[in-house]
Amino acid sequence: MIAADVIVKCLEEEGVTHVFGYPGVAICPFYNSILNSEIKTVLVRTEQNAAHAASGVARMTDRPGVCAVTSGPGATNIITGIATAFADSIPLVVLTGQVNSELLGSDVFQEADITGAVESFVKYSYLVRDAAEIPRIIKEAFYIANSGRKGPVLIDLPIDVQNTPVKSFKYPDSVQLRTYKPTIRGNAVQIKKVVKELNRAKHPIICAGGGVLLARADDELRAFVERHKIPVVSTMMGIGVMPTEDPYYFGMVGNNGKPYANRAMNEADLIIMVGARVADRAISQPDLITRDKVLVHIDVDPAEIGKNAVSSIPLVGDADKVIEELMEQEIDGDYADWVRTLTSYKEAYKPNKYGRKGYVDPAIFVRKLSLAMEDDAVYVADVGQNQIWSCANVQMRSGKFLTSGGMGTMGYSIPAAMGAKIAAPDRQVVAVCGDGSFQMSMMELATCNQHGVPAKIVVIRNGYLGMVREYQHYTYKDNYSVVSLDGSPDLAKLSAAYDFTYLKLAKDKDIDAKIDAFLKEEGSVLMEVIVDPLDLVK
Repeated sequence: MIAADVIVKCLEEEGVTHVFGYPGVAICPFYNSILNSEIKTVLVRTEQNAAHAASGVARMTDRPGVCAVTSGPGATNIITGIATAFADSIPLVVLTGQVNSELLGSDVFQEADITGAVESFVKYSYLVRDAAEIPRIIKEAFYIANSGRKGPVLIDLPIDVQNTPVKSFKYPDSVQLRTYKPTIRGNAVQIKKVVKELNRAKHPIICAGGGVLLARADDELRAFVERHKIPVVSTMMGIGVMPTEDPYYFGMVGNNGKPYANRAMNEADLIIMVGARVADRAISQPDLITRDKVLVHIDVDPAEIGKNAVSSIPLVGDADKVIEELMEQEIDGDYADWVRTLTSYKEAYKPNKYGRKGYVDPAIFVRKLSLAMEDDAVYVADVGQNQIWSCANVQMRSGKFLTSGGMGTMGYSIPAAMGAKIAAPDRQVVAVCGDGSFQMSMMELATCNQHGVPAKIVVIRNGYLGMVREYQHYTYKDNYSVVSLDGSPDLAKLSAAYDFTYLKLAKDKDIDAKIDAFLKEEGSVLMEVIVDPLDLVK
C-alpha cells in the first residue's frame, strides 16, 4: 500500500461516490489507485468545471463534493471554481497534485504555490509532508468543509508523498480541533430577545438567505412561518426556501428583486435576517434600510454579523437549530394586517415587459418552463441577464434553484447541473444559460456524453454579453465595447457534434410545444431560445 491508496480509502470512508477532475503527472498516483475503488471518476474538459460539478453534488447531497487536479496550471485553473464555492459557502474537498517535496520552491516544471494562491478562497488548506498524516488531514478536511459556515478545503499532495509506502491504514473516528469549534445552537438570552421583539412588532419580515438551504432548515422555516404568519422575502441564494406561490412569500430582494419585496423591507419595523450576508446585491444601502427598525441577524458565521449592517440582536448559530429553538417559544404577535398590506402591494405590481414581437419573451419562457418542470426539479441558472430573468420569473415548489450568487461566475450552470444530475439521477435537472456563459462551458457537453449524463440545457441567445451591454446602454449611452458575440457557433451543428437533440424556439406561440418536447426528451437535449438582442432586465 502507498499513500495514494490511503487517500482513496479515506474518500471511501467518507462515502464519496464521484471525483471530478483532470489528471496530470503530479496527481497520477492518486488516479492510478482510484482504479481499484468503486468511486467513479469524471473527466471534465477544463479544471474550473471540476469544482462547479463538485458544487452541484454538494448542493444536492449536503456532503462535500470532491475534485482532483494536477499541479501548476491544473491547480491554478481550478481557483475560480474554488472561489465560486467559497463565495456561496459550498463544501468542497479539493485535491491537488504537487511536485516532489524536495523541489518545492525551486520553480520547477508545473510548480505553483497553490496553498498560498487560494488562501483567501478556502476555509483551510493543507500541504502534506508526511504520508502518515493523510487520514487525519482528510478527516479534518471533510469536517471543516461541512461544518459551521461551509466552504472549500484544499489538500496539496506532492507526488513523492503520494508514492510513499504505508504499512497500515486506520481512519480516525472523530476530529479534535482545539481552535475550530463552530457555534451551532443559538444563545438562549438572544433567543428571548428575538421573541420579545416579535411580540412587540407590527411589521416583521424574515429575510432568508442561502444559509437556510445549506443548513437544510427550509422545512423548519416554513413551519415557523405557517405557525406565526410572518411574511418572508429571500436573497438570490435563498430562492426556493419558500414556494413561490406561498401566501407568506413576497419574492427576492435587491437591485434586481421584486419592488414589493424591497418595499416590505423598507416598511418593516423588525427584520430577521437568517443565513444571509447583507451583501450589496441584496441590500445596497444597509444603513438606510435598517434605520429606525430592529435588525436580528442570525448566522452560523460570527464574522458576518455586523460586517455590513449593525445588528440590534446578533444571534450566532445554525439556522435549523435556531429556528427549532424559536419554535419552542411563546410568540403571540398578530401580523394579519401587515400581510394583507404586502399582499396588496404584490397584487398591484405590474411586471416588466421584456420581449418585442418576433422574439421569445424570456419572462414568459422562464415562467412556463419552471411550471412545466416537475415539482422537485432542479433549476440551474447561469450568470448574466439569464440569471436575472430566471430569478424574477422562476416558479418554485419543492425543488431547488442553483446559481452562482456571490462570485457571479459565468459558465457555472452546465457543470453544476451535470454534478447535480449525477448526485440525483432520478430528479429532473435543467441548466439555463445565455449564449455567452454557454460558450464558457460548452466543452462539458462532451463530459455529459462520455459519462451518460442526460443533460437538459437551455441557451437563451441574444448575440451579446447581455448584462454588460445593458450596463453600457445605461452608463455609456449605447457606446458598446467588446460585448458582441458575433462568430458564435451554430448550435444545431454543435448539438449534432455532441450527439444532443437540438430544438429551436423563436416565437412566443411555440413556447408550450417546445418546452413539452424539451422536457419529454429522454436523452441529452439543447434548446436554443431566441430573444430580442436589446432586451433589458430593468
